Amino acid sequence: MSAKTPQEKPRDARAQAAASSPAPSGESGPARIALTPRPPAALTLLRTADQPAPERADAARNRRKILDAAARIVAEVGPEAVTMNQVAHASGIGVGTVYRRFGDVAQLLWALLDDRERQFQEAYMSGPAPLGPGAPAAERLTAFLDALVDRVIEQRELLLAAQAAAPSARYTSGAYLAMHTHVALLVSRVRPEANGSLLAHLLLAPFSPSLMHHLSVERGLTADELKAGIAEVLALTAPEPRADQGRGAVRGGQGHPVDEPGP
Repeated sequence: MSAKTPQEKPRDARAQAAASSPAPSGESGPARIALTPRPPAALTLLRTADQPAPERADAARNRRKILDAAARIVAEVGPEAVTMNQVAHASGIGVGTVYRRFGDVAQLLWALLDDRERQFQEAYMSGPAPLGPGAPAAERLTAFLDALVDRVIEQRELLLAAQAAAPSARYTSGAYLAMHTHVALLVSRVRPEANGSLLAHLLLAPFSPSLMHHLSVERGLTADELKAGIAEVLALTAPEPRADQGRGAVRGGQGHPVDEPGP
């Protein structure tokens, strides 16, 4: 989402205007939203990256209300149906404030995606075990992949819109790089002899928004079915556990907990 890739051409002039310009204060209906590619600084979620500038308490509360309202609307009707007036009404914040804060619907949706990415990263880097530090590597890897299923399904429509805007940017975005680093670290603890970087890419490949949309919407698979399927794939080539090893060893896991490296 952060690489510079050719922008998808709008179908007509009205779609282009809807994607790039804020609607007037008296907007009367939803506009088609095409998320345009972000600059390289966008969605950089690694801990070594600059964090958002501190906000006043009231500004932070308003931002949270706006993003939460936008998230509810996206979940109910999809990103293309979101309007600034609708978000302002649902959040209880003045529409002028919403425009001043986010500019237009496309920028608001990018901010929502960025916000959810940050929440997910905090959960797997510093949250409670087994997703966060403190559990054996194999258990953390299982918990991470399960949580990723839930996250991609929850944000499916928004992630699809971002993928359509910049198809190849997924692999250079801060969000993907953070996940890849995390998974590669866990894999290296589970299988020290393996190419952790390569296996991390392959483990993350099934979580492409388009594939997850196909499986969950077009094929009607539930999140639990997808998690079970991923577990089966991981178990296909796992070594037989020794009698003195527990659940983590079924997938070749080491018994010691894994903590994230410092910033």
